[in-house]
Parts: sequence; structure tokens; C-alpha cells
Amino acid sequence: MPMPDPILTIEGLNAHYGDFQALYDLSMHVEAGEVVAVIGANGAGKTTLLRSISGLLRNAPASVLWRGTPIGAMRADQIAAQGIALVPEGRLLFPSLSVEENLIIGGQSGRKGPWNLQRVYRLFPVLEERRNQASTSLSGGQQQMVAIGRALMSNPDVVLMDEISLGLAPVIIRQIYEALPGIVGEGLTAVLVEQDISKALSVSTRVYCLQEGRVSLEGQSQTVSRDDISRAYFGV
Repeated sequence: MPMPDPILTIEGLNAHYGDFQALYDLSMHVEAGEVVAVIGANGAGKTTLLRSISGLLRNAPASVLWRGTPIGAMRADQIAAQGIALVPEGRLLFPSLSVEENLIIGGQSGRKGPWNLQRVYRLFPVLEERRNQASTSLSGGQQQMVAIGRALMSNPDVVLMDEISLGLAPVIIRQIYEALPGIVGEGLTAVLVEQDISKALSVSTRVYCLQEGRVSLEGQSQTVSRDDISRAYFGV
């Protein structure tokens, strides 16, 4: 039986910030329903990869394929309408808006699906308790929950999560990762950029390691060896 085509394909992606090249001929794929982890040292190109997929950084059209259609040169709003949502590094909430208003903005695309305010509040009950507070008055972990909820409110097919544990207390990281099965449990696909290698491997199906803008390792998360990861991570 032939394998289904990937929902998301990156093919020969070269990404630049002005004269600086951040990604070099990078190729990877994501199957529907997978959780794919992307690991690597600071400056390896992980955030650039997610920015390229989500349209915040525009590239050659055929370097990013969504269900076989070139989207590499599309604007971010066009890509979001296709069903790709980003939880950005640093959260980037709207500071003048309440928690609930930030969440509602996530649903402006009008895509149909299971995620709405009530569903987000069931996933993160503390947000309902604080729904009328300014988003910036929350703790860092609660703001991260808002950022995740805002992405889910768009009812995406793929959610891109960039360093969702960065700078958070261990207890909050645990809470967020305990919520992950409830996020991807209904067929939602996820690409997770994470510096905590153990955490990334524990929740993902497959893993890619980036080094200096290139894929240095691809493998099944539960079978890839720590020695292989160390060599791919540090290039030794």
C-alpha cells in the first residue's frame, strides 16, 4: 500500500535575513497526525524554519509545500487561512487586550473545527479564571497558555510551537506538556521546536536536529540514540 503524501514538505529551503543565510538547502517532511520535534543549539535555524513555514519569512514558492501546493512565498495571513498556526517564541501577545480578547483574535480566520473558547478553557482552566485580566498581567507560564490557546482558536491542521518551555518554571513546563495530548489527540499535527531534548523526544514521533542551518539528523524519537544526537547537535 503506498504511503500517503506528507501534509507539509520542506524541499531545498534556503532562508536569508538580508545578506545572512540562516538555512541551507534544508529538506524535511511532516505526516498528518505526527508530532515532529526540531532540536539544535542556539542559532541552528530552528526559529527561522518555523518563520519560513508560517510565512513570517517568505522564500521560494516551492520550498514549502502544503498538501502539495507551493506556499513558500505566501503572506502569513494567507498561510494561517490554509490551516497552519504558529505559537511564536516569546508569546507575542497583544498587551492592550485581555486574555479572552487575545484568544478571540485567534479565531478570526473563521475556520471550522473543535476549538472554541470553552474548549480552550477546559484545557487551561486558569485562563477562564483570568479571562478579563490584561494578558501581560499573567505569569510567563499563563501567557504561554494564552499563546497556545490563541493558535488553537484558529482550528489549525498544523500547529507550530516555538520554544514553548523557554524561561518557564519546571512545574509550569510540566503542566503545558501534560496538556499536549489533549491538543494533538484528535489528529492535529504539531511541529515542536524545543531545547529540552528529553522533553522533545518524549512527546514526539520523529525528530530532526539542525546544525548551522542544515539537517544533521533525522530519526524516530524513541529509537534514535543519544550518541547520534550528540554528534548531530555538536558536530563532533
